[in-house]
Amino acid sequence: MNESFINDEIQIVNIILIAIGLLLLMSFAIVLFFYFSRKKIIKTQLEKAELEIEYQKELLQNTIVTQEEERQRIAQDLHDAISSKLNVVSLNANFLTDKDITPTEANKIGESIHKVTSTVLENSRRIAHDLLPPTLDKFGLQAAVEELCEEIQETKNFTLEYHIQYQENFISSANELHLFRILQELFSNTIKHSGATNIQVALNTEENLLSLQYTDNGKGFNLAEARSAKGLGMSGIENRAILMNATCDIESSQGNGIKVSITSQPNNEN
Repeated sequence: MNESFINDEIQIVNIILIAIGLLLLMSFAIVLFFYFSRKKIIKTQLEKAELEIEYQKELLQNTIVTQEEERQRIAQDLHDAISSKLNVVSLNANFLTDKDITPTEANKIGESIHKVTSTVLENSRRIAHDLLPPTLDKFGLQAAVEELCEEIQETKNFTLEYHIQYQENFISSANELHLFRILQELFSNTIKHSGATNIQVALNTEENLLSLQYTDNGKGFNLAEARSAKGLGMSGIENRAILMNATCDIESSQGNGIKVSITSQPNNEN
């Protein structure tokens, strides 16, 4: 009987030891689980942080590229529209200092100076308008886009159909300017490069989405080549879309015109 009792005690001890072992094993497994889970979470957070840093770097780079393109365009406009003509004014003004100049010659030079300075004043107003469109600043995006479309229609080089229905302050003022610049660039590309006869523009805000749709029936182009070509401004359009935190889809191919879609959420600040 004592031997039976001892065997029972041994079995109980064995069961207890097994139970303790299982508990220790389970505890170890739980510790390992939390360790690797935490490690995975930290890894995911680090990857997310790295992606955010890369995005911010890309955003900064795009900002620099867009600003540089803008500076180059302004510098070219200033040179073509103002500096070269002021040189003509300066040259004619020197002729007026000639002691042997006749009244008739002086009058002709004066008329030439007046004509050139009038052109310079008009060009300077245009450049100032391009830098910060007064309609956009005073009356908002819808009025500015409508005015831009009307200016394109007045050239009578295109059939332009447009529908603008924009909710005021749907996006930030900075993003409104980006969107306006995108549309300006699209018009410029169509005018300079496409050979199009028809343009369609639609700007709408519905629920929580802004949508700008632009199409023309021009000759189109190879999109990959256009992104690297300075003349077409595709990179500037895409850079501005990134700065808006907007989605930009551009479709084009030889002979098929262009279709551009910009979509953005409301009140995005950058």
